[in-house]
Amino acid sequence: MLDSEADPLSSVVTLLKPSVSISKMVEAGGQWQVERHEMASPFYCAIVEGCCRIEVVGRAPVMLTAGDFILIPDLQGFRMTSALAPQPKGPGRPLEIGPGRVRLGPADAPVEMRALVGHCRFSAPASDLLVSLLPEMIHISGHGRLMALVPVIHEETSAGRPGRGLILERLLEVLLIDALRSGPGIEMPPGLIRGLADPQLAAALQRIHADASGGISVAGLAKEAGMSRSGFFEKFRKAIGRAPMEYVTDWRMAIAKTLLQQGRLTNTEIALRVGYGSANAFGTAFARHERLSPGAFANRQKR
Repeated sequence: MLDSEADPLSSVVTLLKPSVSISKMVEAGGQWQVERHEMASPFYCAIVEGCCRIEVVGRAPVMLTAGDFILIPDLQGFRMTSALAPQPKGPGRPLEIGPGRVRLGPADAPVEMRALVGHCRFSAPASDLLVSLLPEMIHISGHGRLMALVPVIHEETSAGRPGRGLILERLLEVLLIDALRSGPGIEMPPGLIRGLADPQLAAALQRIHADASGGISVAGLAKEAGMSRSGFFEKFRKAIGRAPMEYVTDWRMAIAKTLLQQGRLTNTEIALRVGYGSANAFGTAFARHERLSPGAFANRQKR
């Protein structure tokens, strides 16, 4: 079970268990492009110098300039180009110029853009559910701490020192939390960040994430928020994108899937940790949510 003092955003990011898969310094000059598809990878990018244009699948193009940071928790595909994009000729061919360094564009062109780019992995078995609570993209300008964190992650990735994995996991958690809480929360699409920007909903979300094992009801959450039951239900549904008890069930199942993956507790122990009175009640709820039994899920994780 998560720390009872954990706030909702911290508990989601911690449960995701982020780890770095790629971190590189990208240098580019002249007209260039790089294109990737079917990635399904968390992605972040900090523009150190110059500017570039990024087109993310399903979104309008964005111009990035020095000091800009973007985070995409579930990147499916993108095209990144020089400010003046070249004619479409298919994916570009990055040139490895050193450990963790990539060159884009004509080799004889002066370097006009430098960016630190990272791809992550989320190890949580419920990562798809957890990511669905987060914004599709965060774009922040002039955030000094984020711009300082990315080079530290890049250095740690390439250094190979003892404790590297744990340090990178913690650095990524800080990066993700800081990026997600730095956006204009109330203007975000429905999801966790928008809900946390509303003090009434934040109180209810805190209650859900503080103790998934406790008795939780719409009436109790409405009281926590200081609202009527009907008013709370509608406000929560609009801001979060799902009904209160649907959210509660999703969060409980995310915790249960992690505990099943770890394989250290019985189904009865897991049931009590996620708010069910018995292994049978938990098994029925889990099978309804995941379309397979807890045992089948655990066996699949082992394989």
